Amino acid sequence: MKPGGIFCASAALLFSAATMPPAALALEQHAARDAPPATVAQPRTFGYVIGDVVTQRILLPDRFEPVELTTPQRVNVWVERRASRIEATPDGRRWLVVDYQITNAGQTLAAASLPAWTLVSKDGAQLSVAASPLRVGALIPERSSLSVEQLRPDRSAPLLPTASIRTRLHLALLALAATLIAWLAWARWREWRERASLPFAHALQEMQHLGDDTPQAWQMLHRAFDQTAGRVVQLETLPALFQRAPHFRPLHAQIERFFAQSNARFFGTGLAETSVSARALCRELRRLEKRYAR
Repeated sequence: MKPGGIFCASAALLFSAATMPPAALALEQHAARDAPPATVAQPRTFGYVIGDVVTQRILLPDRFEPVELTTPQRVNVWVERRASRIEATPDGRRWLVVDYQITNAGQTLAAASLPAWTLVSKDGAQLSVAASPLRVGALIPERSSLSVEQLRPDRSAPLLPTASIRTRLHLALLALAATLIAWLAWARWREWRERASLPFAHALQEMQHLGDDTPQAWQMLHRAFDQTAGRVVQLETLPALFQRAPHFRPLHAQIERFFAQSNARFFGTGLAETSVSARALCRELRRLEKRYAR
């Protein structure tokens, strides 16, 4: 503490000793040794500055009536006692509520306390009230004296109830997982059904293990055309195919070229050097077939 703060504290101590009666001073500084301890709700021990009001609550036993309520007076160099009162809680218990105001502070964080004292009832019973430490800081502390302890909050932030939020989140995740599984199962089932029922889907599946220039691949593509048209398709009967499946018209030129080269391969001079890729044509036909099937 700086010299000015020491002087203020000393002056306040001398003032309190001069204004308090000797008996009262002795009562405040020394609790009766044989008095049982009282149940006290002490204030928090940190985060105070000059002018703050600190409240101490003493539980009064049944039929305990104080001789008199505490009177406002300076009790030590740091705090001054204010008016007290008796409050009843809904559970029927009575509490003696005593307020103290901090009237002194130094330039840095200082250790103060509420003094120990004895509460006397009208029938002579006594209760010993224990002292309570306090940490008092300056209103504008020096920058070098700031510490983490001074900056912590008065109390912990309340925790929000998150049980219902977690439950709803788990249910939403389960519903999402079930939806994804159902969608994947439906997509796989649809793909399997198309491979079994749609001609070009089935042909493309069978071509996976065959080369483009093999006769079996070309024959599978011919069977897919026949199943689509509902009849045997030849180069001369292509109009019947496009009438039955108009969605294949964008590939009209490629289909005509395939049938022309197929006639040359199986009934003429053989396969040309630049022949149609049966697998590539079947893949394009499968794409149009799938779009039309939707």
